[in-house]
Amino acid sequence: MKLGIIISSNEPETVWNAFRFGSFSLKQGDMVKVFLVSKGVESETLDTDRFKVTEQMAALVSGGGKIYACGTCLKLRQLPGSETCPLSTMKDMHDIVTESDKIVTF
Repeated sequence: MKLGIIISSNEPETVWNAFRFGSFSLKQGDMVKVFLVSKGVESETLDTDRFKVTEQMAALVSGGGKIYACGTCLKLRQLPGSETCPLSTMKDMHDIVTESDKIVTF
């Protein structure tokens, strides 16, 4: 199955669970693409003692998943894109939605 995950939250536990779900889905044989939008683009800054968000992001990428970050949302927050979360566009989000069998939002 092709799974699209859209994250618009900057709540560490929610984002951590979204990436955990993505990594689990990869292990089940699914293809996973994540699009970060709105507050979700802050994901790389959300680590806490309890919720290691960046570890889950790395696990998703090392498992074959892809992460995209809304370039406009990053610019509004004066955040750069990164190798893990490259600047992306609404076209990328549209592509994820149209090519996925299922979309999950967090």
